[in-house]
Amino acid sequence: MTRQFFGTDGIRGTVGQPPITADFALRLAHAVGQVLKRTEAHPTVLIGKDTRISGYMLESALESGFNSAGVDVVLLGPVPTPAVAYLTRAQRASLGVVISASHNPYPDNGIKFFSAQGTKLPDEWELTVEAALQAPPMWADAAALGRARRLDDAAGRYIEFCKSTFAPELSLRGLRIVVDAANGAAYQIAPAVFHELGAEVLSIGCSPNGRNINDGVGATHPQALIAAVRAHQADLGIALDGDADRLQMVDASGRLFNGDELLYLLADDRLGRGERLPGVVGTLMTNLAVEQSLAARGVRLVRAKVGDRYVLEELHRHGWLLGGEGSGHLIILDKQSTGDGIVSALQVLQACLRQQCTLAEALRGLTLFPQVMHNVRISAGVDWRANNALSETVRAAQADLGADGRVLIRPSGTEPVLRMMVEARDRARAHAWLQRLAAAAA
Repeated sequence: MTRQFFGTDGIRGTVGQPPITADFALRLAHAVGQVLKRTEAHPTVLIGKDTRISGYMLESALESGFNSAGVDVVLLGPVPTPAVAYLTRAQRASLGVVISASHNPYPDNGIKFFSAQGTKLPDEWELTVEAALQAPPMWADAAALGRARRLDDAAGRYIEFCKSTFAPELSLRGLRIVVDAANGAAYQIAPAVFHELGAEVLSIGCSPNGRNINDGVGATHPQALIAAVRAHQADLGIALDGDADRLQMVDASGRLFNGDELLYLLADDRLGRGERLPGVVGTLMTNLAVEQSLAARGVRLVRAKVGDRYVLEELHRHGWLLGGEGSGHLIILDKQSTGDGIVSALQVLQACLRQQCTLAEALRGLTLFPQVMHNVRISAGVDWRANNALSETVRAAQADLGADGRVLIRPSGTEPVLRMMVEARDRARAHAWLQRLAAAAA
């Protein structure tokens, strides 16, 4: 059975168009409530959201849907996605619900769920919910309706949790840090965390108006952070996305460090402190230089499909702690149950403070390989794997690049295109092979 509504990260779309409508949100919450009540007599769910104007509408609809199924609701207000994961665990709730479309622009929104343990839920659970959506509603009578209340100190509780992941003997005193919250869910929380740990904090992207989330700021638009770090002569900059589960960082020179580099830095720091680190999980897009540098340290890199839920699945499968994506989703399972931009930034800062070095100095042993990419449009329904010319070109490219390069071709999950990537030590060589691959696929 295939999923009709759930994608790789919950349910997402354009507000006002199915499924991101008030009536669907109500039916979805009612269906989820019915699923919860199969194993729990009096479930409680937490609902958090980012700063999109549509969050008010969806929050109200979800609240009504859960209450109509006899499920209690605790409203958290605007908090990061990882805050919902943490508070769901801390409050011993049955389920966590996040209203967010992450790094998408404000006309989009989405709904995603966390288990009672603060982890993403499996495909089987999503299929069960989709089946429940097809069943007639089972409205609770007046005596059995759920209640709703607000957790007024949700932000403060999460701030204290973030601070608890930072070594108590260390301080950010003396550091000037620019924090860019993408006008999103962490607009109050992120500056507070770094300030309370001693840093001088300069904020950008911390003035949401319901329509400016991810608009020219945040992890997907790091140019704003780079400019601010240079203008304020800051020591470094931290950029989150709209729901604060991904991270990009900038040093005093304005150099941007992506998720691949930060993942390697965290792994290298643990190895330097003598911790056992049998493996790290990346994705199909993780830079080959990271894989080779980890291998030289005796650490295996396993590649998951693109998407933080797949990274998390591989971490659980192997029993490992560190994983991430170049986009800035970093998962540190002995600190947090899901990707967390603030916690990840604190772990990077902690590593630099312990080593008494800058970001660039901590990463002097890693030089990323150039990755060149191109999308090739194909006819819908065409089996691109049956293209013999493309297969031959892939084999020739991989033979030529050898161990210092790779070819990755994967179909888009949303449109009829092939996503092509060639990675090599030499950018010109990668470009040349990419052109030949695109011509073979056309």
